[in-house]
Order: sequence, then structure tokens, then C-alpha cells
Amino acid sequence: MTANILRRKLDANAIDITVVDKSTDHYYQPSFYLVPFGYLDPDQSRDVDELLKPGVEFVHDAVTSIDPDEETVSLADGDDLEYDYLVVATGHRLDPSAMPGLVEAWEEHDDVYPFYHYEAALEMREALESFDGGTFLVTQPDTPIKCPGAPLKLTMLAEDYFRRQGIRDDVEVIMTRNAEHHFGVQPYRDKLYEIWNDRDIEFVENFSVDRVDPDAGVVYGADGEEIEYDLYAPVTPQFGQKAITEESPLADGSESGEYITIDQHTCQHDDYDNVFALGDCENAPHSKTAAAARKQAHVVSKNLTSLLNDQPMLAEYDGYAACPLLTKKGKALIAEFDYEGPISAPVESKMNWIMDVNVLPSVYWDAWMKGYDPLP
Repeated sequence: MTANILRRKLDANAIDITVVDKSTDHYYQPSFYLVPFGYLDPDQSRDVDELLKPGVEFVHDAVTSIDPDEETVSLADGDDLEYDYLVVATGHRLDPSAMPGLVEAWEEHDDVYPFYHYEAALEMREALESFDGGTFLVTQPDTPIKCPGAPLKLTMLAEDYFRRQGIRDDVEVIMTRNAEHHFGVQPYRDKLYEIWNDRDIEFVENFSVDRVDPDAGVVYGADGEEIEYDLYAPVTPQFGQKAITEESPLADGSESGEYITIDQHTCQHDDYDNVFALGDCENAPHSKTAAAARKQAHVVSKNLTSLLNDQPMLAEYDGYAACPLLTKKGKALIAEFDYEGPISAPVESKMNWIMDVNVLPSVYWDAWMKGYDPLP
């Protein structure tokens, strides 16, 4: 999205734009909690090269390190790339091995589906069709995660799915988080508690996942707690990309060493003026959502264009993030907030569902990814 905006803004005869990605496929990740229930078709990916405007070069390779002092990006298979300006949007690295037992549970058992992985979301769709009762468990890691609302959405959609299948009385629905509340922002939190209490969805607070025993069907907490499951949908632990955290000084200033340090308004790096970052890879205090990255893409593009033209950077990101919280089939509420606090009211409606499930996928592919933004 950022590359396409910049290609439209900048003189193609004077400025070269290159996108590096280790994958040739770009996935619509919000589909991962919809595909298991049949609310979106499984084929939710596009070829990266086809998404880019003419005049944007695509390099299919993995970034292994970034040297902002030498202004170079090292690749796994190709030669180093030199740059004058760099935009980093590397997202989160999913690491199932960081949760002991998870890899074995996913690969060797038919009741564990870490749905943040596309393959697991597809597999979970089949598992739900044959599930006839027991404990459905969703857990979250202690690490930050992209789309913090996704575990809640999966939990609520699963509860509604079991009700529609006529087996709700035979299923215990549980979600855990290593925090006091399942959602961090008011007034949406209280509205969700109201929904969960009404539908008998259990939230286990302050639960830190220590390990999974797939043979016993048990998740162990750090404090010795045990939760048995019959169908398990864990959120995979997530970290910064190693090219940044281990092979670059761009994240050295962050508290955890996992995220690129930027000005939370301009998205410019704290120490390197020709480096910008957006999305899940940086340390601005916003929720890691696609809506945040969408807003930041325009800020980065405007400020980088100003920098190129020796003009002041006036565009500011206000911390905007949005999370469509799908509560059941046909109903959703939209949580919108910025650095200052909540923006929208916590109201469930059919229109919110239609917007998220029926409208936004097309807007994502046909407008946002191409560098246009028809929505405010």
C-alpha cells in the first residue's frame, strides 16, 4: 500500500521504488478467523507482484539484516540493496516453537489449530464440522499480538457456531489472557463482558501459557493451573523479525528490543531520519491492527514525500486503530480508538457485520492495497 501511494506521488523518472518480500503471496489475514466457520471462502490471497503498480520493482527474497549506517539491506539469496530512504513494514514473526508442545500438538494431533496460521485456519474448518462437544479453548501468549481482537472474535463466533449446530449445551467455551481483562479499551470491554456473561462464555484472567501437553489434552499455566481441552485454538507467540531484532540497530532503543523505535506521530525513526516504519514492526503505542497500518501508510507516504522535497513533515498519525468485533453471525460492533481514547459507540448491528465481512475484503484488495482510500 505504501509503495503504491509513493509511486503515485513521486516522479517515476527520478525515484526508483523497490519492494522486498520473502513471499510471493499476500494474505487477507482478517479471513483467518472467518474461514473456519465458512463466512469467507478459503482463497483469500493475491500475488504480491500483481498488487504493485507498474514502476514498482518486486524482489522476491528474505531480508537478513539492515545496516542503516551503510544504508544497505542484506538479502538471503541476492546481493545487498542500497537505499536512500527506507520504509520498514515487516510485521510480526509467528513462532510456534516458543510455546513448548505447540508444534507437536499442531503437526501430530487433530484437535489443535493455531489459527493465526493460514494452514491451521483451513484445517480448523474441517475439525469444526466433526466436533460434537467438549471444551473449546482459546489461549493468548504473553507476547504482543497482531489484531488483539481476533481471539475474542474467534471465541464468540465459535460459541455462536455451536449454538447454530445445536450442540451448545454440550460445549464449554473458554478464552484466556495473561491480563485482568479480555479487551483493553473501554467502553467496548464492558459491552463484551455483557455479551459473554449473557452467552456463558468463560474468560480466565491472568493465565500465562507455560506449555501444551497434546497427549493429555491439557494446557499448563505458569502458576501451575491446568485447563483441559477437546478442541484448542491457541494464538501463536509473536515477535519482531530477526533481521531487525538481531541484525540491525533499528530496534535498539525499544524496551523489549523487538520493535523499531519511531516518533509515534511522524513514523520516522528516532535516530535515522531516512528510515520510516509502520504497522506491527514498530513501537508506537497503538493497537497492532490493519486499520492502524492503513492510516500510517498515508502518513509515511506524505512525510517521506515532504522529506524528499526538503519540506517540513506535517502529516501526523493520531494512533487510530479499529477492530470490528464480530459477536455472532450477522452482528458486530466496531471498536475505534486513537491515542486520546475511544471514538465509536459500542453498538452491535447487522450493518457492522456487512461492512466487515461483505465490503471490506473488496475494499482491501481493490482500493487500499492499490494505494487508494475511499473510506475516511
